[in-house]
Amino acid sequence: MKYSRLFTALDEGLDLTGTLHILRPPAGYDLAGLSDVSVESTFYPDHQYWQAMGMVGDGTGRGATLLVVPRSKTLARAMISDAIAAGGLVIVDGQKTDGIEGIYKDVRKTNTIMGVVAKGHGRLFWFEAGTAPDWDVTVTSPDGYKTVAGVFSETKIDIGSSQLVPHLDALKGDVADLGAGWGFLSREILTHEGVTRLDMIEADKVALDCAVLNTNDARARPVWTDALTFSGGPYDVVVSNPPFHTIRAGDPDLGKGFIATAARILKPRGALLMVANRHLPYEAELDAKFARVEELAGTGAFKIFRATRPKR
Repeated sequence: MKYSRLFTALDEGLDLTGTLHILRPPAGYDLAGLSDVSVESTFYPDHQYWQAMGMVGDGTGRGATLLVVPRSKTLARAMISDAIAAGGLVIVDGQKTDGIEGIYKDVRKTNTIMGVVAKGHGRLFWFEAGTAPDWDVTVTSPDGYKTVAGVFSETKIDIGSSQLVPHLDALKGDVADLGAGWGFLSREILTHEGVTRLDMIEADKVALDCAVLNTNDARARPVWTDALTFSGGPYDVVVSNPPFHTIRAGDPDLGKGFIATAARILKPRGALLMVANRHLPYEAELDAKFARVEELAGTGAFKIFRATRPKR
């Protein structure tokens, strides 16, 4: 039988006392049969999974903290530094592709490692909190915006989003920014006086909090949810720069799901304005969901679509 790194660590002597608070575990993360657990997740689909399991909590009274290393190196370092500052037992679990080996080497320079499990192309290790490594966890946000570690395009405005802006002409009515991120497109949408309402729909709660700060407009409303299952509206316009991965590997079906949602939440005469990487195969899905699809001026790297008359 194949066991997770956490299961193996418990079998090899990891001693837990009190509640184990777990930061950002993906849905389905193997808890090795533990029941005294609280989970904190900022990605909406993961949050919903753990909420259904009855495990969502803020870590009050925790006996130990387990961090599942995210893709962002800066975020991972900030999370570990915060856990060390909080004190107690700290457990770190991550894949080699997410930089766990470098993290392990840095942490063991300032803390005594109590145990290690290396398997499944990753590593889990634990230690009693001592001193955090001398990491730089600051984020240089794009000029005039607030971003934080771990959000998509945290240090610069995404090129695709910037190329969509000139096509946001004469926006009016109720608008949705589907996959709003930290709010660059949302702020641009709100420069149009004809916009009466903007719903910023985003699965990453941390990015959505930034979007609220970056728009600061009474017409804007944050909606923390999964864009693939969202059923609000109806809207006059949907604007979107959909993601094409939630993990390291790309997944074009994500963008196709955004197109399906846009068609579902638009008014009969509504329009979708969308930008995508040139190589992603979205044309067939657009044709299936909309009666009229136009490719607007793009570049060698990006394509921009205007789709109208959603099919019901």
